[in-house]
Amino acid sequence: VNISILIVAVVIFLLVIHHNFLSLSDFLRRELSDPSPLGLQPIDFIPAAPQRLTDEGNDKEISVVIAASDERLGGAIAAMNSIYQHTRSNVVFHIVTLNDTVDHLRMWLRSPPLKNMRYRILDFDPRVLEGKVQVDPQKADTFKPLTFARFYLPNLVPHAEKVIYVDDDVIVQGDIVELYNTPLKPGHAAAFSDDCDSISSKVAVRGAGSQYNYIGFLDYQKETIRKLAMKANTCSFNPGVFVANLTEWKLQNITKQLEKWMALNVVEELYSKTLAGSITTPPLLIVFYKQHSSIDPMWNVRHLGSSAGKRYSPQFVKAAKLLHWNGHFKPWGRTASYAEVWEKWYVPDPAGKFNLIRRHPEAYEAK
Repeated sequence: VNISILIVAVVIFLLVIHHNFLSLSDFLRRELSDPSPLGLQPIDFIPAAPQRLTDEGNDKEISVVIAASDERLGGAIAAMNSIYQHTRSNVVFHIVTLNDTVDHLRMWLRSPPLKNMRYRILDFDPRVLEGKVQVDPQKADTFKPLTFARFYLPNLVPHAEKVIYVDDDVIVQGDIVELYNTPLKPGHAAAFSDDCDSISSKVAVRGAGSQYNYIGFLDYQKETIRKLAMKANTCSFNPGVFVANLTEWKLQNITKQLEKWMALNVVEELYSKTLAGSITTPPLLIVFYKQHSSIDPMWNVRHLGSSAGKRYSPQFVKAAKLLHWNGHFKPWGRTASYAEVWEKWYVPDPAGKFNLIRRHPEAYEAK
């Protein structure tokens, strides 16, 4: 009788486990296939943390968002590899790309140096930008929709309280957890690196308009801009690397605010005619005017791509926590400064596509 009772109990236990497993499978299928309202669809996800992390108790998830376009995919791969190799923390990469890049990206991520890296691939639907970006039909090929992925962080990482966003032209030389722990002041939804900091201002970038203040990005002759009462000489900031408090981002409807100024620019042309940076910068400058915290300048040592010459000493470059090749001269090109630093973290393209593109650095545009 005891044996019979034991057998029945084991059978019931196995049935319960089977039922729970089926429920979990259904949940994971929904997680991988349900598109969000903005067309940001999860495609791939590796949920298990490497053993080296679980053994050390570093189970706090650090979300890093990066955009990966096909023509710059090698840059994103090198950036992620440098982050992964410099930390023992539980980093999960949220890689935003277009649908036709997914197979190439997935193949690359199977490379031995990256195979244990945790990631999630998201397909970005450019239709979310309709009516919000002015696209010149004659220059449609220069329009890069993925540069606007940073505007939609709560949709990309809906369950995170805090995320890091990085451009694809960076190399990280410090532990990313240090950047993640950047303190944000109450009421601030993001922390950026100001362009007037002592490090970035070492590199003067010539051109009409100022590279370092608001008048270089916004047209102060427009009444809509003047009504905002933002001082034209206010120091701008670089949106290629930042930390976001998504709880505060949602409370303030930051994404809606950004979309509002994008749509207004289509109608009123509010951006400076001599724009000193990318078209993603002006709406961020408006929304975060005197409402953002600061990250350590060593976590965004930039302008390495502003010219082919070396503006920083080798000792300073070695000490930098994050190197940023913003500008026309990308590290995967032939003439970028300190390209050898970038190449240490580059993982060869198994499809052989990116190596061919690297011979033509003029194909890449400044961010």
